[in-house]
Amino acid sequence: MPRNCPHCDSKKISGSYFVRFGFFFRSSDSRYIQRYRCVSCRFTCSNATFNAWFRQKKRQKNHALRMRLAGAGSLRRAAKDLHLNRKTVARKLAALGFEAAFHLKKGNLEKPKARVIEFDDLETFEHTKCKPLSITLAVESKTRRILGIEVSTIAAKGLLVEKAKKYGRRPDGRSKARARLFRDLQEMVVEDVLIKSDSNPHYRKDVLKYFPKAKYRQYEGKRGSLGGQGELKKTKFDPLFSLNHTCAMFRANVNRLIRKTWCTTKRADRLYAHLMIYAHYHNQNLG
Repeated sequence: MPRNCPHCDSKKISGSYFVRFGFFFRSSDSRYIQRYRCVSCRFTCSNATFNAWFRQKKRQKNHALRMRLAGAGSLRRAAKDLHLNRKTVARKLAALGFEAAFHLKKGNLEKPKARVIEFDDLETFEHTKCKPLSITLAVESKTRRILGIEVSTIAAKGLLVEKAKKYGRRPDGRSKARARLFRDLQEMVVEDVLIKSDSNPHYRKDVLKYFPKAKYRQYEGKRGSLGGQGELKKTKFDPLFSLNHTCAMFRANVNRLIRKTWCTTKRADRLYAHLMIYAHYHNQNLG
C-alpha cells in the first residue's frame, strides 16, 4: 500500500490514507495490479504508480534488451529480434541507461572505498569522425570495477581539421568532464588513494585539485596491440592494465565503439546511456 498520496503531497494536504479500490489488468506482463483511493482527496493510484517503469509498455522485454545492449547488440537488431519498433527500443535505451546509472553509483557507494584507481580518456565520434567525443572513465585497479564515466565533446585533430570546419566550432569539454567524474569519485575512494594515468600534462592539475592528499603517478603511453581493439598494449608489463583491459571490453561489448563499425553514435546522451548499461552489467557480472 502506498505511504503518501502524490496528489495530497502536491496540494500540501495532510492526513491522507488509502482504501482498496479494485484491480486492473496489466497486459504487458499479464498481472492484476491493486488499486487504491485516497480518502482525503479521492485521488486513485495503484502499486504501479510509484514504480520506475510506470506506464511503460513491453516491460517484459526490458531484461532481454538490456542483455543485448551489453553484448555488442545493435538497436536495430534488438528491435528485430524482440519484435519491437525501433522508436520503442530508442526510448527504452534512455530509460535503461538512467536506471543503470543510478544502480552503478549506488553499487559503488555500497562497496569498500577504492585504494588504487586508474583513469583515462577513450575516444569515439558521433555521426562522423569530424565530430569526435571523449569518454572519461575511472576503474579500480586489479578488480576492474568501473567507478564512473563521463562523455564530452572534443575538436577534430590532424587531417580532419579542414573537413570539420563545416560543422562549426566544437568546444573541448574534457576538463569539465574530468571535474564531474572526480567529484563523484571523492565519495568512492580513500583520502590517500593512489591514482594512475598516462602522461597527459592536463591531468595533474585536476587530480591535485580534487584529491590533494592522493599519490599520483603518470606512465608513458605504449603502442597498442592488434588484440583488444588496440586498447591493450604491446608490452610485457602494463601498469595501466586494468584500465586498458576495461577499455578493450567496452570496445568489444558496446557495438558503437567497435573499431571500423557502421553502428555509429548519433547522440552523445544516447552513447552515455549505452555505456551505463554496459558498465552496470560489467560490475555485476564481470568485475
